[in-house]
Amino acid sequence: MPDFSREAALLAEGATRIAGLDEVGRGPLAGPVTAAAVVLHPARIPPGIDDSKALDRATREALAAEIMANAEVAVVHVSVEEIDRLNILHAALLAMRQAVGLLGLPPCHALVDGNRCPDDLPCPATPVIGGDGLCLSIAAASIVAKVARDRAMVELAQQHPGYGWETNAGYATKMHLSALQDLGPTPHHRRSFAPVRNILWQEESPSP
Repeated sequence: MPDFSREAALLAEGATRIAGLDEVGRGPLAGPVTAAAVVLHPARIPPGIDDSKALDRATREALAAEIMANAEVAVVHVSVEEIDRLNILHAALLAMRQAVGLLGLPPCHALVDGNRCPDDLPCPATPVIGGDGLCLSIAAASIVAKVARDRAMVELAQQHPGYGWETNAGYATKMHLSALQDLGPTPHHRRSFAPVRNILWQEESPSP
């Protein structure tokens, strides 16, 4: 289970506001990449926070509500257009940077899931590989970002039925790939991702 040790060490050094940063949605063929920044209050940390991938949907939903009620939270969706323009890595870093910018006050320090921190953050930052399983602030951000993105994909599924986004969240499941082949790409598919790009190429190629 993640713990508060990294945050506690920074607090002991004089930091007062520590943000955990995480993003979800790098791998899907459709939909935005979503990032969250979470500043936990040491006296009001909801119990049960864990890596979002280790939790079922109902538990994530309940914990997201608790985190939103007891912490400072900012969430950002970066669009498919930006993903295709920047590439998915830089779009994910942009989402995290924008999420920090939406916090009420700049944090004193950011703890970032992964091996790379966004540029131009308003504070020092530390990358934490596997941070969503190690650090409570990052785990909280992973939960909030996952719930927010899943909800966005359910809304998109209502506009574009047939791809199963309400259950696969845009990932390349067998159902999604089959629908992509049969129905073609939507405006919410990532043109820069190979399965989508290949279908677009097939559509544009002249028949023999």
